Amino acid sequence: MEAAPSRAEPLFAELVQAYFDCRKNKRNKPSALAFEQQLECNLIQLHEELINDRYTPGKSICFVVTRPKAREVWAADFRDRIVHHLLYNKVAPRFYASFIADSCACIPGRGTLYAANRLDAKIRSASQNWSKPTYYLKCDLANFFVSIDKRVLQTQLDQRITEPFWQRLTHTILWHDPRQNVEIRGEKELLAKVPQHKRLTEQPAHLGLPIGNLSSQFFANVYLNALDQFIKHRIGARHYIRYVDDFVLLHNSTDWLNTALADIAAWLPATLGARLNNSKTILQPVARGVDFVGHVIRPWHTTTRKRTAMEAAHRIKTAKQSDVFTMTNSYLGLIRQATASHQHQTLIVKAAMRRGFAVKSDLTKIYRGAK
Repeated sequence: MEAAPSRAEPLFAELVQAYFDCRKNKRNKPSALAFEQQLECNLIQLHEELINDRYTPGKSICFVVTRPKAREVWAADFRDRIVHHLLYNKVAPRFYASFIADSCACIPGRGTLYAANRLDAKIRSASQNWSKPTYYLKCDLANFFVSIDKRVLQTQLDQRITEPFWQRLTHTILWHDPRQNVEIRGEKELLAKVPQHKRLTEQPAHLGLPIGNLSSQFFANVYLNALDQFIKHRIGARHYIRYVDDFVLLHNSTDWLNTALADIAAWLPATLGARLNNSKTILQPVARGVDFVGHVIRPWHTTTRKRTAMEAAHRIKTAKQSDVFTMTNSYLGLIRQATASHQHQTLIVKAAMRRGFAVKSDLTKIYRGAK
């Protein structure tokens, strides 16, 4: 009788759960449909490859998105994304337990709305409900994803992933070079719009994670947890929040913030091999408004970034008729997260009305049909 696999290896049920997690909102994608046609056989084969250490990642697809700026996106094959979910489901909880509450993005319940609301609460606390002069320091890491040092990241991951199987799988995903087996999609003109220093294809093998994979988002949070701990416990920032590589510190003293900035700028290259994007470093009073995760937080109200609303109206005006309904309702859902969103809602629904859609009276939804 064949011995059952060690519990340190993935159970088939865990792989099935990873498949269901992976196919959410992607079930109609060609790669997902192809995998589903022989679902049971494909899952059994993938499980056998994993437990016998024969799993190797497949081909990736690389394309360019232009909003809000041109950048490469790397899409792993569907079966590889299942493995990413498998690893994430297994190891993420142990890392999340050590993350600070002010680390956002790719964490359940901590999206852009969570980040905006939490920053708003921190500003109210630091400024005593906008009655006390308070300043914010906003920073951004330069070329973040393509400059992540995988040698540093592997050390961070190995500290908490100690089971041999899961550690080997982590290394396989981390060190997989998608450039070795890739299908480039899109026009060459679009690829040329991505600056060389922002291209994964131009980095040495030990630098960079592919933008677009769940594993990359999770690894990025693990990588920057060290920054969170440094700012909270070494610098002593009471009011701090981070969303991916954008982070904000609040204080009543500009001198304190400038000292903190110098300490962070020195610590990042020495510890993580990262550096600040000086062109995006901002230090100014919170009363002028804090632009963060698409929201602009001002005294007593929050608005959506004006550029977002203008871009939404333009896209609705120029999109294919079949895309307008879904696109507009998606934008309206985003816009109404802000407390003062009426002006931007009006801009968007007017664009939709010109395309022949009916609008709900509170400007929160559009309907198919005559005006």
